[in-house]
Amino acid sequence: MNSMLVKIYKILTMFGLDLVKMIRSIRGVPYYCRNLILLKKQERLSEKKIPFAFVYPCLDDRFSESGKAKGHYFYQDLLVARKVYHNKPVKHVDIGSRVDGFVAHIAAFREIEVFDIRPLSSSINGIQFKQVDLMRDDLEVSEYCDSLSSLHAVEHFGLGRYGDSVCYDGYLSGLESMNKILQKGGKFYFSTPIGPQRIEFDAHRVFSIEYLLELFRDKYMIDSFSYVDDRGDFYEDVKIDKENLKNNFGCVYGCGIFEMTKL
Repeated sequence: MNSMLVKIYKILTMFGLDLVKMIRSIRGVPYYCRNLILLKKQERLSEKKIPFAFVYPCLDDRFSESGKAKGHYFYQDLLVARKVYHNKPVKHVDIGSRVDGFVAHIAAFREIEVFDIRPLSSSINGIQFKQVDLMRDDLEVSEYCDSLSSLHAVEHFGLGRYGDSVCYDGYLSGLESMNKILQKGGKFYFSTPIGPQRIEFDAHRVFSIEYLLELFRDKYMIDSFSYVDDRGDFYEDVKIDKENLKNNFGCVYGCGIFEMTKL
């Protein structure tokens, strides 16, 4: 029953209908009215250096926490940014990670170059941007950098979600291009959803850890593996043993985070 409700909720949010936010907003109406009346009363006694302009209700914020310090993006961005800072590469390139997340983390302390199939209209200090389709086999750059990241990106390649061409095995072309870009001995920071292997169209793919290790074999040495489970909890630098390999650390839709060195 709970899983069905979660599916219904996800479907509604796809069309911009967030029932949780709606319920919280309804709960917030009495608080908003009370505070508005109180503030207007105080206005009569104030120096009025800041005039009361117009109402801008934020009805659900009082029921929110200060932020979301868990989940795939929070932990992967924090972990990999820390590793890049520690390793101090000569040239770091990112493939398709969130500019308003991981890329911003890196740009706070060093230069970063970003390749993405999506355009970026903003010009940002410390970020060099190139619109590139990593699924194309005519990529001109080779052994271009000594440090490469691609966080929560390759699972989308070839599904058409971001304006890319539809290609069932597009992720393989993307991974091959990434391998080509990275210098031998260079660091590759990679994350993707983990769990029972499948496509959830047109959102993403989910990969089994066993299959990922098969893809990386003979190309990379695994330096460390961390993951975020289905609850959004983080486990850093864990050992991949047979049992965990078999059940993907108990994840249905988790996030595997690899630090690797190119052979």
